[in-house]
Amino acid sequence: MDNTTTLQSPWLRAAALGSLLLLGACERPPMDTVQHGYRGTGMVQVYNPRTMEGVIEANQAPASQEPASAEGPKAGEVYQNVKVLGDLSVGQFTQLMVSMTAWVAPDKGCAYCHNPANLADDSLYTKVVARRMVQMTQTINSKWQNHVSTTGVTCFTCHRGQAVPANVWFKPEQQTKGADFIGNKMGQNTPAASVKLASLPNDPFSPYLLGSEPIRVQSTQALPGEHWSSIASTEKTYGLMAHMSTSLGVNCTYCHTTQSFGKWEGGPPQRVTAFHGIRMVRDINNAFMVPLTDTFPANRKGELGDVAKANCTTCHQGAYKPLFGAPMLKDHPGLESLRTAFGKPAVPAAAAPADGLPTDTAPAADLSSQLPAKVLFATGQAGLSPEARQVIEDAGKLLSGQAGVKVTVSGFADQRGNLKANMELSKLRAFAVRDALKAAGVSEDRIELKKPEMAVAGADTDARRVEINLAKP
Repeated sequence: MDNTTTLQSPWLRAAALGSLLLLGACERPPMDTVQHGYRGTGMVQVYNPRTMEGVIEANQAPASQEPASAEGPKAGEVYQNVKVLGDLSVGQFTQLMVSMTAWVAPDKGCAYCHNPANLADDSLYTKVVARRMVQMTQTINSKWQNHVSTTGVTCFTCHRGQAVPANVWFKPEQQTKGADFIGNKMGQNTPAASVKLASLPNDPFSPYLLGSEPIRVQSTQALPGEHWSSIASTEKTYGLMAHMSTSLGVNCTYCHTTQSFGKWEGGPPQRVTAFHGIRMVRDINNAFMVPLTDTFPANRKGELGDVAKANCTTCHQGAYKPLFGAPMLKDHPGLESLRTAFGKPAVPAAAAPADGLPTDTAPAADLSSQLPAKVLFATGQAGLSPEARQVIEDAGKLLSGQAGVKVTVSGFADQRGNLKANMELSKLRAFAVRDALKAAGVSEDRIELKKPEMAVAGADTDARRVEINLAKP
């Protein structure tokens, strides 16, 4: 039998086709490897030089600029309606505006955010959003140095010359069951790029980068109790890990030791950085993106009406450090601090301990002298203002190093208007404060929700409040 008749066999043709498909799923050599652990431990990163070319090209930072002089009149004294960068000099302010235009809207220019007839006008939603994004960038650079270090981020880190960053996410629609007996598919068997087309829950973001579900594969105890590691939570965790691995262009051993993936001791320092990164993304999504839901027009929202939110790829775009660690922040002093956003010096986040465990190393504070904290609300509203979020974040910092301390969250209802509606609004406000405390790092088992109370007559401002107080032993 010659080769021609051999390949005419249906079985052999199928086998040959299968071999080609298998080989097509592999990456052809040569590959590059970088060892960052002891020999024999498998602590190696593997890179494909051909795909890395595209990653390197996508992570080129703009040319560095000579910083503008800080001397001269302040922008807030010269221009109208400057709310977040008013303490920069006119030169610094102008330089930052020019840079932001190049980073975000190089084609449309200043008119993308500003009314050319009146630059002080706030009628364009893009200007309102841009102002909050400046505050968000300042927050990242001052509050989350445990993740971004002193390198920091700028608008270019995410936007890369595009009005909308290329890598954002929206909540997916719920899967249709087809019949009640099918049960909850957990977003599986629906190929999604977010989890590398694997049979994993296709939304690895909502539970962890918006909510604060435990990220765990192994339980901390064998018997029932605080037993988080169900099969469902494990699959969701793997979905998040697949996203993070792809976002940074690394494999699991970049953050985990192969001796024990769940063990913190002896692991790479990158795991601590990643721990703070998850909390950072959750913070900016809840504090900055979600509150802008009503500001964005419908065409900028997802299928369920939610706004675009950040994940790891938004900044990293395939690189283990965004822009491979290019220090752009040093050229743009207006983005480094919360000072211009909130009118007071920024307080850097507490440094992580050497073992990487998520605790605050600061001495225990006298909480009784600093609580209760009052979170105030606008009339008829349950949404958190920037000032309210700052109060909650400050409370979270006080509580972060004292794991045994529990707090109560109490809503107070206004005496005016419909009593039942006011009580319901008070409850929603308490829920909002609880969720923000969780996002700030306070576990839910340390937060006790109390029944809404009636405010003292005449206390109009305090009537619309939620109190964070120490729980009685």
